[in-house]
Order: sequence, then structure tokens, then C-alpha cells
Amino acid sequence: MSRTPLHPRRWKPPKRSRDEPIPPHLPPVNVIEVPGHGTEDVLVDGAGKVLTGTEDGKIYRIGYDGGVIEQVADTGGRPLGLEMAPDRSLIVCDARRGLLSIDIRGKGGGEVGGEPEVLVDRIDGVPMSFCNNAAVAADGTIYFTDTCARFGVDDWMGELLEHSRTGRLFRRTPEGDVELLLDHLAFANGVALAADESFVAVAETAAYRIRRYWLTGERAGQHDLLVDNLPGFPDNMSTGSDGLLWAAIAAPRDPMLDLMLPRAPVLRKVAWALPESLLPKEKRTVRVQAYDDAGTLVHDLNGTHDNFHMVTGVREHLGTVWVGSLREPAIAAIGPLAATS
Repeated sequence: MSRTPLHPRRWKPPKRSRDEPIPPHLPPVNVIEVPGHGTEDVLVDGAGKVLTGTEDGKIYRIGYDGGVIEQVADTGGRPLGLEMAPDRSLIVCDARRGLLSIDIRGKGGGEVGGEPEVLVDRIDGVPMSFCNNAAVAADGTIYFTDTCARFGVDDWMGELLEHSRTGRLFRRTPEGDVELLLDHLAFANGVALAADESFVAVAETAAYRIRRYWLTGERAGQHDLLVDNLPGFPDNMSTGSDGLLWAAIAAPRDPMLDLMLPRAPVLRKVAWALPESLLPKEKRTVRVQAYDDAGTLVHDLNGTHDNFHMVTGVREHLGTVWVGSLREPAIAAIGPLAATS
């Protein structure tokens, strides 16, 4: 399959001043294998069980202790972000099918949820390219990202090289109205709401930052940076039971990519023309960070593990940090967390 042609845009990355804000620290990691591959995101449901989706379209539920694993849904596409709606239906960002809702209530023992309901698959009549991650407010409003207009999930690395900055953040009301909140985002990815729902945060993976869009108060409708100059590529986000905003750091920044981004576009075109086997591989790290509402770093769980790497989804629940990975046939539980880390 041929790749989408690359049309690189120059961008000057910030100097890496936050590479190690605190010494590396990684609590115990318990890896739990699942039947599928590529557990992009993780979600803890109301019963304390963990949900994850895999690249074959299936969604699995796993016991909190890593026990019974059962399939509860099949999107027929590529599920990425997972969230729970107020009515306990499952909201899925499917990279191929769009924003979905699936009724998995009461499903178990091998019983699979019904046909996914498509909530959004087109914006102004144009199909979404890459529905990625979401956050759901208490009233059922859904905030979600379309990563970019140029590349789909199979060519995601192309957006890191091209820097098209065509990512978008949307809001879908309970009545079904869809509104654009932010555009020109550099690889729009993870989404998380402040605990008081005063703002929504969105990760810009290709720009190493997290942007904030204000929902209430005097600044409602305005946006600013919550965190800038991250030490790696931020991926999915979530709001923890601790009220903090958690972000998966899929991989450290790549010095070669940082070197190419502000220079002649032909360098990135040459890199994109290389066979995938020759493209740079991400470092085998495990890293997640948690920030408070002011953008102050509270937790930085960072290290390596022999059987797990490239954390793309994160969910803190009662002191345990659950993570998923685009590369692994497994999820993992980190912790429990100490009072500080």
C-alpha cells in the first residue's frame, strides 16, 4: 500500500528543557496479556473492571486483578479512545468509523454488545480522517479530536514528519450538535476535562504540548497552553480519580526529528520514502505524567520494562495507573502510587 505523499512544513521545536524534571521513577508494573494487539487506550468502568480496544476492532473487559478477560464489543474498525457516558454506554473514538456509542451494559460471559451507533463520522459533510480521543462531561457533552486531515491511523507517523497542523478539537452536545472549538492543532490527540469542567485539555503530539480551552468563567471560549515543552510525545489523556490530568508520553523526543523539522523539507521527504523497517524506532520506555489544573507536574512515572513500552493510554483509578500501548498485546497496571512520586 502506497503512502500518502508528504508536504512538510517547517517548525522550530523548543529546546528540550524539561527532559528530566524529576529523577526517573517507576513503581512496580504488572503486565496483563489480552487476546488482541495494540491496546491503544484503557478505561476503568463503574464496576472497577478495565476496558481496552485492539487493532482488530474488538473491545475487551478485564478483571481489576487481571482475571477474567471477555470480549464485550466489536466496532468493525480501529478503536482508539474509550470513555463512559453518563448512561453507562461506551463512547469509542474509532479511527476508521468516527465517534461511536455502544451499549455494553449487562454484557458479559461471551455476550457482545450491539451494533455501534455512529454519533459523528462527518464534519460539514466531509468524513473525519482520524478520530482519536475523547472526554465526556457530566451532562453527556463529548469533546473529541480528529488528529489531522492528511493522514489516517495507518500513516500516523507521516503527520509527525509533515507537521500539517490540521488537527481539530470538537464538542458534541447531548442533542447531537457538533461545534469546532480549536483547529490548526499539531497532531490533535488526547483529551481530558478539568475535574470541575472549567476547561478541556487537548494534547498536541507533534508539538510536545498540551493546550487548554476554557469552558466557563471570564475566559470561556479562549485558549492557552497548559503545559509546553514536554519531554516526549503526549498521547491519550484522562482525568484521574485524584482529579489530576494524566497524559501518556508515548516516546521521548527524537533528536533526529527535532533536527529535521526546521530544515529543508526534502530531508523529511527522503525519510518518508524509506521502508518502514528503516525508519527510526521509538525507544522502549514506559512514561506517564500527571498535572494539576495550573499545569504543575505532580507525578512523573518514568522507566523501562522488559515486556511493555510505548504507553499511549493512561487511566489513574484509586492509586493504580492503568496503561495501554499501541505496540503491545497487553495492558499494564502501575503502582499503587505512593503519596508522592
